[in-house]
Amino acid sequence: MSSTTEVPIPADLAARYVRTPGGRNWLARLPELIRGNVERWGLDVDLVPGEIPWNGHGAIVIPVVRGQEPAVLKVAYPHDEARVERQALTLWNGRGAVRLLESDEDSCSMLLQRLDAFRSLQTVPMDEAREAWAAVVGRLSLTPDLRSEWFELNHIAARAEQWSDDLPAEWERLGRPFPRWLLEAALEVCQVRGAVGRRAGHDVLVHTDLHYLNILAVPGANSTDHGTRYAAIDPQPMIGEAEFAVAPLLWNRIRDLPASDPESALRQRCTDFSLTAGLDPEAARQWSLTREVDNALSYAATPGHEGDMARSLWVASTLAGQTLGNLPHAHGLPEPGDDVRS
Repeated sequence: MSSTTEVPIPADLAARYVRTPGGRNWLARLPELIRGNVERWGLDVDLVPGEIPWNGHGAIVIPVVRGQEPAVLKVAYPHDEARVERQALTLWNGRGAVRLLESDEDSCSMLLQRLDAFRSLQTVPMDEAREAWAAVVGRLSLTPDLRSEWFELNHIAARAEQWSDDLPAEWERLGRPFPRWLLEAALEVCQVRGAVGRRAGHDVLVHTDLHYLNILAVPGANSTDHGTRYAAIDPQPMIGEAEFAVAPLLWNRIRDLPASDPESALRQRCTDFSLTAGLDPEAARQWSLTREVDNALSYAATPGHEGDMARSLWVASTLAGQTLGNLPHAHGLPEPGDDVRS
């Protein structure tokens, strides 16, 4: 353990960002950014020689120690979601989410409480996952106030309005990659829920990527309250209806659905998680359908993601009540991240 340890860059992170000039520039600067944060915040890198740090899709996450306190240093590639993460974590202040200890806007870096990276909701029984997820959502659902951080966050209703224009244009540009009725189902949600979101007055702070792997155990938490035993990471925060957060639960852990009737089980999962969290299952179904149509179009535009596109279409059409017939069985669909090919 040393403050001067040269931190190795994970191979998959390097492979992702080496493809663009901006990404290559960031990778070239990353060792310097890490060293600068280590020095600025008085950190010791908590890696044994040869150990590779953690990483997500857009950031390196390095275990560190400050004084006697375990923490992690997260350095993200500068992008919109990374830039607003610290605002949301400031608002939550450790309530349902990882605690922010320090941040540096210029380097897109944060020093965070260290959670247990090896204990997420990905492998716990689904009943426990449902209770824990609901408890975390309850703690995360803050009502907007006058603090400046709120004004940095986008509104879900505005995203719906943007989708009303973008989804049909992208669907046409990509050669109509799925039936029109599914596109129209998503557009109807945009029109209805976008308007509801603007006038209902039920806005909360929403973690929009609240899947099982993004909820980690809090070390040393002995409470029986799931809301304090677990905390969320990587929020991709927005303001709006809390039901927008349900979708990632449905496109993850699909293989846990019963093989005999996964379609009914997926719809039931949406209902069960929503009700346990005190959310509206119908609003959650609608938002999840639309989010997966948007995902399907993103995958259609990206070579090598045919399996991901099939998964999104299976979830979206199943939630619409009319599962597309030309797709693999649910258990043959890839989990997110499994389908990436160069």
